[in-house]
Amino acid sequence: MMRLRGGVTAAVVMVFAVAGCKAETTTTGSGGPEETGGASGAALSAAKSLTVKGRAPKTGYDRDRFGTAWADTDSNDCDTRDDILKRDLEDVKFTRGRCKVSYGVLESDPYSGKEVTYRRGRSQVDIDHVVALSDAWQKGAKYWDAGKRIALANDPLNLIAVDASTNRSKGDGDTATWLPPNKRYRCTYVAAQVAVKKKYELWVTAAEKSAMEKVLSGCPGQKLPTGGNPTAAPPRFHAD
Repeated sequence: MMRLRGGVTAAVVMVFAVAGCKAETTTTGSGGPEETGGASGAALSAAKSLTVKGRAPKTGYDRDRFGTAWADTDSNDCDTRDDILKRDLEDVKFTRGRCKVSYGVLESDPYSGKEVTYRRGRSQVDIDHVVALSDAWQKGAKYWDAGKRIALANDPLNLIAVDASTNRSKGDGDTATWLPPNKRYRCTYVAAQVAVKKKYELWVTAAEKSAMEKVLSGCPGQKLPTGGNPTAAPPRFHAD
C-alpha cells in the first residue's frame, strides 16, 4: 500500500507489480498528493533535473529551526502528527474527539513490510520525514526563512507513518546512504524524496543523484507524487 497520502480524507491505493516497483496509483480527496499526469518516467526525469552540489556543513542545525514539532500549519485544529496517523493507519480509534489518535494498525509498514500496531504513549510507529530535516538543512534549508522550514517539517508530502525500529536505522540518511529494507517500496520512497526536493528546491549530492537514478531506472514508469501543503507556513508560526 502506498503511504504518501496527503490530507486527512485522502485515500490511496497502490498496486505493485510482482516483479518490481512499477505501480498504478489512484488518489481521492482534497489536498493530497496527486500523480503527475500520465507521463512515463516522471520521477526519473525529475531526479535527473535536480541541482547537484556538495553537502554543506551541519553547523547551526537544530530541530527548533524548523519550528515547534507537529505544528497545525493547515489550521484544521489537529496537530500534524495526528493528521498523518489518521491518514496512514487502519482501524483508527480516538481519544477526546476526532484528533488524538489512540490506536491504529499500520497494516503493511512501507519500510519493513510487516504489520505494526500503534498505541498512544507506547507506540511502535514513527512519523518519518522522508527527507530528513538535517539533510535538508545541509542542502539548502539553512538559507531559508523560518516559514519555509516550518512548511517542510509539516508537509504531508514529506511525512509517512512507519515502523519505529526500522526508521531509527535511517537517521538523517539520503538515498545514497539508506533505502527501506522492503525492496518493493523503494521506487515509491525514492520518488517521494525526489518530489520533496524538487518542490522545495533542495539540492542533492552527486552520489545521491546517482543512487536516485539507479533505483528509478528499475521502475521507469514510476510517477512523481505532488500536492501537500504550501511551501510557506502561515505567518503566525515562528521558529528559533
